[in-house]
Amino acid sequence: MLIDGFQRRITYLRLSVTDRCDLRCAYCMPRDMIFLPRRELLSLDELHRLAMAFVARGVRKIRLTGGEPLVRRDVMDLVRALGREVGSGLDELTLTTNGTQLAAHADELAAAGVRRINVSLDTLYRARFAELTGADGLPRVLEGVTAAREAGLAVKLNVVALRDGIAELPDLIAWAHREGHQVTLIEVMPLGEIAQPRTEQFVSLSEVRRELEQRWTLLPSTHRTGGPARYFDVAETGGRLGFITPLSDNFCAGCNRLRVTATGQLHPCLGASAAVDLRAAMRSADPDEALARALDEAMRVKPERHGFAIAPGAAPAVERHMSVTGG
Repeated sequence: MLIDGFQRRITYLRLSVTDRCDLRCAYCMPRDMIFLPRRELLSLDELHRLAMAFVARGVRKIRLTGGEPLVRRDVMDLVRALGREVGSGLDELTLTTNGTQLAAHADELAAAGVRRINVSLDTLYRARFAELTGADGLPRVLEGVTAAREAGLAVKLNVVALRDGIAELPDLIAWAHREGHQVTLIEVMPLGEIAQPRTEQFVSLSEVRRELEQRWTLLPSTHRTGGPARYFDVAETGGRLGFITPLSDNFCAGCNRLRVTATGQLHPCLGASAAVDLRAAMRSADPDEALARALDEAMRVKPERHGFAIAPGAAPAVERHMSVTGG
């Protein structure tokens, strides 16, 4: 089993299939983001073999991420291959998407064994969406969310809480709950350089929660998904609301996750610079042995907690952007 130096058992892999994205969210990357040459990415076969190596070491849940995973050509071949493992070595296969390509893939995802997806959506206002993402894509995202629901996929909306967007959150949450979707709020994280200072973007979810409790009754929930969110049931809407608080309420003690980039770099911690090169291991003369050693090394270097901090003049915790790491 994969057990780190702090006796945390790793059961959850976030596997990126590409660093590319068709949006440029202001808190994620610069508008002139330069993506990796495609030749540097792992092949779909390598991604599958890598995923199965993690399953053999006790990983029970895999989330495919990006960038935007659905912009990678033939990604559904990987989804179908991993979907066949659900119910045997794998408990769950999920996906995080920005929703722009979802309408075209929702039925295929459901048929492949995906039961639940996360869709990143920070606003219901079309002009605000274009301002945040650099693209007039809100209608396509909403079409994708509808298609996912009609395909039988459970949809959770991931909403990055931004200082200048607090007033929008109640309407977004209420709409999502009416549509039958769960919502999780996420604090801005200092990953990579962007145009706007994150001190201007960041708002503690403790503050957001106090604001929401002026409107609604939030009842603590025992619901868990294996990720870092802590959940509340909203009495007035009948829906569920999650909070992911990497800065205001650290949750590292229960970390069960690893992230692997599309180039095969394993990051034991999202908020630390340490990485283990799994691509080199897989392409070595004895890939099975080299990969086993690399995974053991990842357990050795996984830190107790991340190094996130947002303060005036502070550099990002790590230089890489979230799209490079995988969400």
